[in-house]
Amino acid sequence: MVSFTLNGKAVSVDVPDSTPLLWVIREHMKLTGTKFGCGAGLCGACTVHLDGEAQRSCSVPMEAVAGRKVTTLEGLPAGHPVPAAWIEEDVPQCGYCQPGMIMATAAFLAQTPKPTDAQIDEAITNICRCGTYSRIRRAIHRAAGQPSPERRG
Repeated sequence: MVSFTLNGKAVSVDVPDSTPLLWVIREHMKLTGTKFGCGAGLCGACTVHLDGEAQRSCSVPMEAVAGRKVTTLEGLPAGHPVPAAWIEEDVPQCGYCQPGMIMATAAFLAQTPKPTDAQIDEAITNICRCGTYSRIRRAIHRAAGQPSPERRG
């Protein structure tokens, strides 16, 4: 039995310690915002926060989650600036990678509230198959309350 906090609520799940957090979130907790992409921790579609830090949940075994705090897209507070910026900048096309991209960005901005383009490029390594990277960058700047360098006069 592994006990942890999920989106502010204490939960317990009876799964093998090696079970990836991703599958517990999706299959046991029925939260489908966290997506399966590559299964190897490369694409970032499964990004969640583990004690406030962005983690690729497909690569986190449940034994590493015990007693910790997990936040999924569904657990972001209402009115969080990142999802709002995503909508305002019209970021999603297919949308599959966007929950993980939003979660990676929210954790990044908590640590780097006024990022440069270079910091964004270095920190946000999630893959967008639709290639909306320029819109993603603009949305990150918007969420940070900064004008995008592309739009500065």
